Amino acid sequence: MKSIKNIVAVPLLIACFIIEAQTAAALTISPVKIEVSGDPGQTLRGELELLNEQAQVKTFFSSFENFEPSGDTGSPKFIGAEGGLATWLGTQPAVTVATGETVKVPFTITIPADAEAGGYFAAIFWGEQDPSIQAAGEVAIGGKLGVLILLRVNGDIVEEAGITEFGIADSRKLQFALPVNFSYKFSNSGGDRVVPLGDITIKNTFGRVSAAIPANINEGSVLPGSARRFQAIWGAVATASTTDGFFTSAKKQLTDFHFGFYNAKLSVVYGATNQVATDSVWFIMFPWQLLVLCLAGFLLAIVFLKKYNTWIISKSKSNA
Repeated sequence: MKSIKNIVAVPLLIACFIIEAQTAAALTISPVKIEVSGDPGQTLRGELELLNEQAQVKTFFSSFENFEPSGDTGSPKFIGAEGGLATWLGTQPAVTVATGETVKVPFTITIPADAEAGGYFAAIFWGEQDPSIQAAGEVAIGGKLGVLILLRVNGDIVEEAGITEFGIADSRKLQFALPVNFSYKFSNSGGDRVVPLGDITIKNTFGRVSAAIPANINEGSVLPGSARRFQAIWGAVATASTTDGFFTSAKKQLTDFHFGFYNAKLSVVYGATNQVATDSVWFIMFPWQLLVLCLAGFLLAIVFLKKYNTWIISKSKSNA
């Protein structure tokens, strides 16, 4: 039997919505995301921990659901438990946990011998409502905290993915100041999820690197048969605001000065064979508020020098 490894904490709360927190109804589960691989016919074993933070003893009931991607945000859409990984999962139907107690709960993934190679995705849910007594068609009431299971069944898996879009989020090639928000869409038509990892390297007019920013800082996955949009920001978000006045904007442009033509190159590696995908975009940095002040200062200096020169000449003539 193979142990489950590569456990990463990512929160999931389902009660007709998903929130970024690890607790629901004062229940904490760890881990809440599991990435694992196995062979057809193999049984994988793992363990979860349930922590009851409520003031009384509670019984939590388990259930399973498959999920698929929803839109291009990477959010999961739960589609029930008919077939697929949800039917391969097993754990205790109910667990009673005392106040402040942490209980370890084993679970298994039994991969059928005829399972096709590729990615399979489901969740183990825990909630206070017993699914076995829920009437047909009845909507579950209350929150359920879920553990995402990302399974790769080993074998000959086709990897077909790539960048389908890359550019600046607001589509403006003329930028006045940082931050610059880059956006790209990564499509996956292969048989398993992929995680594009790499950087966006930004070079100035002279070919020098001005910045290199992570292209997928949260290491988000792209599930098979879907496309996901990622964003990467050059410069701190706090360095620019639509409410900034003229002089405030000019001061920020001076603090982090960028001017001229720039090239941003996106390069990511993905898949088990470390395939590479690249794309690039040109844009212009034009800090007009700062340039206006510089021009105004230059013109004032010229006027001052002319007046000063006239005054010197006039004084020389009067002394003669």
